[in-house]
Amino acid sequence: MKGLNRKLGAAAFTAVLLLSQAAWAAGTLDVLKSASCGCCSSWGKHMREAGFTVTETDLPLAELNAAKVEAGLKPGQTSCHTARIDGYVIEGHVPAREVRRLLDERPNAIGLTVPDMPYGSPGMGEAGDDADPYDVLMVKRDGTTEVYQSYR
Repeated sequence: MKGLNRKLGAAAFTAVLLLSQAAWAAGTLDVLKSASCGCCSSWGKHMREAGFTVTETDLPLAELNAAKVEAGLKPGQTSCHTARIDGYVIEGHVPAREVRRLLDERPNAIGLTVPDMPYGSPGMGEAGDDADPYDVLMVKRDGTTEVYQSYR
């Protein structure tokens, strides 16, 4: 039974990766997330309101974490959800404005990340005087990061 469950899990993971690859080509923001995480859905709503087409796929945490590694993200670069669009990875609560900028500029990078879940970032409460300062980081192909935009 364990062997069958592993095969089914591997098949489901492969199907999700294939869907993600299709989303890369089609220009759809494909969000991989945990079913229990409401802020991920709130971020998806932020992206839809900004004009993006968004699909959401719920995964068990082990598969979600494996997708993060597969995308090239390292510890300290991750958040609660991982999205893909047009060949880029968008990790966590990245504002729509920065995703548009990324797609316009097309840097040679893995994508963007807002590590952790800072209060006041899209999907994490209202941006206001009590919002946490945070940086949107560009993840370079060698795995290093640089600040792409700061929010203070």
